[in-house]
Amino acid sequence: MLVFVMIDGARPDALEPAGCTNLLALAARGASSMAARSTMPSVTLPCHMTIFHSAPPERHGITTNLYLPPARPLIGLVETLRAAGMRSGFVSSWEPLRDLSRPEQLAYSWLREPPLDPAAYEQALASEAVRAARAEQLDFLFVYYGSVDTVGHAYGWMAPEYLYQLALVDGYLGQLLAALPADAHVLVQSDHGGHERTHGTASPEDMTIPWVVAGPGIRAGHRISAPVSLLDTAPTIVRLLGVAAPSAWEGRCPEEIFA
Repeated sequence: MLVFVMIDGARPDALEPAGCTNLLALAARGASSMAARSTMPSVTLPCHMTIFHSAPPERHGITTNLYLPPARPLIGLVETLRAAGMRSGFVSSWEPLRDLSRPEQLAYSWLREPPLDPAAYEQALASEAVRAARAEQLDFLFVYYGSVDTVGHAYGWMAPEYLYQLALVDGYLGQLLAALPADAHVLVQSDHGGHERTHGTASPEDMTIPWVVAGPGIRAGHRISAPVSLLDTAPTIVRLLGVAAPSAWEGRCPEEIFA
């Protein structure tokens, strides 16, 4: 089983000030980059399309948070796993993520729209992620936490409220990690960072993200020296699940992560 956790809007330089003990401990027992790169525009849906299709926006065509079907469809991560006979599931708090895969490809999907309060905790999502990991018999589970980004827009990146929300989500991550079997792989990252109350630019604050992978066969405490970007997530996931990556994907699994 592989669990892919997205913490939307998390900056790597915020992890220690926020006290993200679970994510930092995961990095200590796995391989990580605290200088991984987002894509331009550094906006949520374009970034996720890049992650799930290992293709930049100039190929998949999504440049805003509005989905438009690409003129030349690309095979995505979920479709690749489905073709290999694997069961995939999503637990998320943002409905546009439904377009990351085509219809009838997911074995399981759960969506709960967050309250309007930007500081609202994602307790229901966290509980469902734990339940799904234990009970749904999935090969791949994607868990999306969106509240850190929401609080960043409301109060500013690196503001006390932002760091507090990041710490809360790190606590939810800890609950999920504790529920996983010992042979599970985990990949945790962000899609983009942020500055002031926004993101979407090519600034280092917007483009630099954390990227952490751990599990059987992964080097412990290894800081990845090679460049890592959003393009590399899907190739890494299929490699860990023993599935061949489509030839059209542009990223690659960083070989140095393996023990």
